[in-house]
Amino acid sequence: MQALQAQDYGYLAELAISYRDASLAALKKEAHYNPRLSVDALCFQYGEVRINGASTLVGALITPCALWMLVVPEQATLSAPLEESLVVSLPSGRYRMTLERLPNGIEFYQRCILNDLSELESLQEASRLAQRMMEQLMSPATL
Repeated sequence: MQALQAQDYGYLAELAISYRDASLAALKKEAHYNPRLSVDALCFQYGEVRINGASTLVGALITPCALWMLVVPEQATLSAPLEESLVVSLPSGRYRMTLERLPNGIEFYQRCILNDLSELESLQEASRLAQRMMEQLMSPATL
């Protein structure tokens, strides 16, 4: 697996901050809001999925309420506008994802994997959960 480049980490940090800024007020109103967690983009790797000619990053987004799987297209190389939904094929299976548009223009596809993180005690615990999720998603499904 190829390591992400510095600009990828910077872009993912910008995505997490933008998501936090756009969503935090609404997240705090959720019954399962966990004040021990923050918004963080974790466990990203280059995806084999191409969207409208763009390469992608696949990873996890932790919020104070949920764990999301994200597919982030490289915005600069998109050859057409993004569709509202997308079916992504990963080694573990096919997943329907929906488009999220942030106010600063960042666009990505998301799918909620776990919608209640209220029992987690720390961001480190959330990070381990995200790592396990990505290991399962990027491994072939077994019957």
